[in-house]
Order: sequence, then structure tokens, then C-alpha cells
Amino acid sequence: MIVETGTVVAVESDSLWVETIQKTACEACVAKKGCGTRVLSKLTGKTNRIRVLQQQSADDLVIGQDVSFAIPEDVIVKSSMLVYIVPIACSVLGAWLAGSTSDLTSILGAISGLLLGGLIVNIQSKKTRNDLRYNPVLFDGSGVKQNLDFL
Repeated sequence: MIVETGTVVAVESDSLWVETIQKTACEACVAKKGCGTRVLSKLTGKTNRIRVLQQQSADDLVIGQDVSFAIPEDVIVKSSMLVYIVPIACSVLGAWLAGSTSDLTSILGAISGLLLGGLIVNIQSKKTRNDLRYNPVLFDGSGVKQNLDFL
């Protein structure tokens, strides 16, 4: 389980929008003083907004409140594979199927495959949008998991 803390920025009937500060790999890097990435990261202060599902009422949660949420590691791995591997594989397959008659047909086949891969990712994303198994869920204040009956 990966647990993260963030600030509630919006409350919906079945979910929350939580803002977290984007972390970089700079904390683990040895070249802390010699790298410009760390400086840019501190200057921009990038944040992420994450939709966190919940089953109970959101009446006790207010905007500005800090909450903890979690997502299983296997969901992150599977989602990463879907988002990165499927479009690339479809693009390569499209270039191969288009044939080697000319470079233009290979390029068009690759672009068509890439678009098909993006469509597959989009359809899968819409199917799992409200599925508790594939979305972050709230933790209560004591660190006990809520809404994780599926694990």
C-alpha cells in the first residue's frame, strides 16, 4: 500500500479532490547541490490533484483539511503498463501491419496504432473510474484503512 497525505480542495458526493505536493527523485540523489532539477522543483512548487473515492458521507470533511489516502502498489504497476506499453505496442504493430512498401505507409500505420492504443487506454480508464480496486481510497486519522474490503 502506498499512503500519501494531501489537502482537500473539493468535495463531491462520492469522492474528494485532494492536492498533494509533487515529489521528485532529488531526495535520493547524491548530486543535490549540482543539479538544476531540484532548484526548478522548489521554485515551481508543482502540485497534483487526485480524485479519492469514498463510500461514506463527506459531511465531516471540509476544504483545507489534511487527509491520508492509499492505493495498492499492484494498481500503480498495472496502470503504468497500460498507459505506456499498450500505445507503444499498438504503434509497433500498426507499423508492422501497414507493411514495408514505403516509409509513409509505415508511419501512417504507426500513428494509427498509437491512436488505437490511446483509445484502448481511454476506454479502460472510463471503465475503472469508479472502481474502488483501481482508485485511491481514504484512510482515517488513526491510519486504519477505510473502504478496502476488496483487498
